[in-house]
Amino acid sequence: MYEHFFQCPYCWEEISFLLDASILNQTYVEDCEVCCNPIEVTATFEDQELVGFEAKELGQ
Repeated sequence: MYEHFFQCPYCWEEISFLLDASILNQTYVEDCEVCCNPIEVTATFEDQELVGFEAKELGQ
């Protein structure tokens, strides 16, 4: 597992998610641990290294 820190697109607090480095391309939704809003996360790995990451709001 790979822990990645980033700013929540809703509340701008720094949070972290655990990402599975064995999955090359992944997209999923997880709630912010501070404000509880849903965040769509897209992560790309190559050779167990994170090469792309995006966290965006889900239109509510």
